[in-house]
Amino acid sequence: MADRHLIDVHVLLVHDDRLLLTLRRDTNPAFDGLWHLPSGKLDAGESVLHAAAREAEEEVGVRIDPAALRLVHTLHVSGSGLEPRLGLFFETRDWTGTPANREPDKCSAVRWFPLDALPDRLIDYPAAGIRAYRTGTPFGTRGWTR
Repeated sequence: MADRHLIDVHVLLVHDDRLLLTLRRDTNPAFDGLWHLPSGKLDAGESVLHAAAREAEEEVGVRIDPAALRLVHTLHVSGSGLEPRLGLFFETRDWTGTPANREPDKCSAVRWFPLDALPDRLIDYPAAGIRAYRTGTPFGTRGWTR
């Protein structure tokens, strides 16, 4: 088992009961062609709110005031990569800019989906966070056997 945990930030951009998702382009076939949230890893010396705002700008080109992010779910995950991770899911309904694909090497599409009609082909990890957001569940675990 890895001796550390990664911290991931996920951004739920919500507008008119629709959620923005990106279609993953990945050399790993387990993730290629699946939908995902704008997300990424926390960098050293960075707050989770600033990381979430940075990732949204890097991936889909929107600017978010970190104060406009609301923590909606925390997910402790094992098995969604080489190292365990703690995923923080933040919702915002307030940003500037029009979402677009800013990382075509990692993403092949950006699309809005109704919250009650999300695509079936979602990566399991963010899908669990989205389900928890929709049900108002603040914390969960995934992939731990003991």
